[in-house]
Amino acid sequence: MIRLPKLRQLRRQTAIPVVAVFFALTLPLVAAPGSNGPALLPEVSPVNTNAVADKKTERNNLVLSNARFAVNTRDYRAAEKNFLLLLAEDVPDDLQKTALFELGVSLQLENDLPRAQSVFTQYLQRWAGETRSPEIYLHQGQVFRAMGLNQLALAKFYSVMTTALAIKNEQLPYFKRLVLQAQVEIAETHYLVGKYAEAAEYYGRLLKQDDPALDRGQIQFRLIRALVLLAKFDEAATQAQDFLSHRASSPEEPEVRYHLAQALKGLNRNNEALQQVMIFLKEEREKTKTQPEVWTYWQQRIGNEIGNQLYQEGDYVKALEVYVTLAKLDFSPAWQLPVNYQVAVTYEKLLQSSNAIATYRTITNAAPLLGTNVTPGLKAVADMAQWRLDHLQWQNRTEEFYQPLKTAPTPNLSQQ
Repeated sequence: MIRLPKLRQLRRQTAIPVVAVFFALTLPLVAAPGSNGPALLPEVSPVNTNAVADKKTERNNLVLSNARFAVNTRDYRAAEKNFLLLLAEDVPDDLQKTALFELGVSLQLENDLPRAQSVFTQYLQRWAGETRSPEIYLHQGQVFRAMGLNQLALAKFYSVMTTALAIKNEQLPYFKRLVLQAQVEIAETHYLVGKYAEAAEYYGRLLKQDDPALDRGQIQFRLIRALVLLAKFDEAATQAQDFLSHRASSPEEPEVRYHLAQALKGLNRNNEALQQVMIFLKEEREKTKTQPEVWTYWQQRIGNEIGNQLYQEGDYVKALEVYVTLAKLDFSPAWQLPVNYQVAVTYEKLLQSSNAIATYRTITNAAPLLGTNVTPGLKAVADMAQWRLDHLQWQNRTEEFYQPLKTAPTPNLSQQ
């Protein structure tokens, strides 16, 4: 726990400089009005007092600005130094609250979770029932969840809603924003701990709200993931199709198309699933320029999973279509060799031995070019391809050898 000094102890004990003492001793004694004796010091001007206060306020605001700038630039050590500097001064109560709260947020962003939790706890102990309490509960819930303490996190998120009920009418927008965020966090926490039914229920409730502050795209995206995991494929497909019709250019589009294909496959609507896969794999290149790594990952994943499912189910024609398209996504050996192996095996299943042989030969010819860069996995693929190639060639020679015997006329023994 961070131990912050009490406010009375935080005042600086500044010593009077020697020069100031000398200057005070050399001041001429001023006679007090209406008296025969001298006064030791002149009266302090109210104007000077206000100037000192303004100077102090200006300095405090500068320190707070520096702390916030450091947070924005991720210089969390500098931010903490400035926040603690404010907390060590005799500053107004509101500034104390702001510095302590923002110090906690800074530590949370730095991922110094135990200390962040300690700062938030100290805030609530000092100013129990203060207006910022619901927001602090929200941050505490996020910190607990990041620490893996999900039940404590849920308790804090629910506390946001109960404490926010006491907020006055003029703070209603603040109340609504916090409650909405708490509901989102509750749904996300349920999802993270594997309670997909509870998560889907919360996501569904959120989508029924018309609050403009709600990121409906993100909520619907999370709902789709939960529904697929619950094997509610019909509802998942409906939500995914709605998402793609309204948010086709969002960063989540690749994963949503993946979940849509999964849902359609789960409904045994193989043709529609394959259609979605082919649309996705042949997505125009202009669209994938913004996030090429993300698109490539999901294209490879969805194509590989759906292609393998079709192959295992014996639908070799559709599986071959997927594998051939997959081979065009990436021309690196690490991708080409395994995909081409699947293509060749599928050709074998379709009794197209000549195409299978040609594809296996492509693999065996490419493997030696890798030299010392060949990985154990790629070497295993190349070895299997060589074995399959040798087997098919032997099989073809055997068939050619026996073919004349099959076509030769059978001797007519009755004429002998």
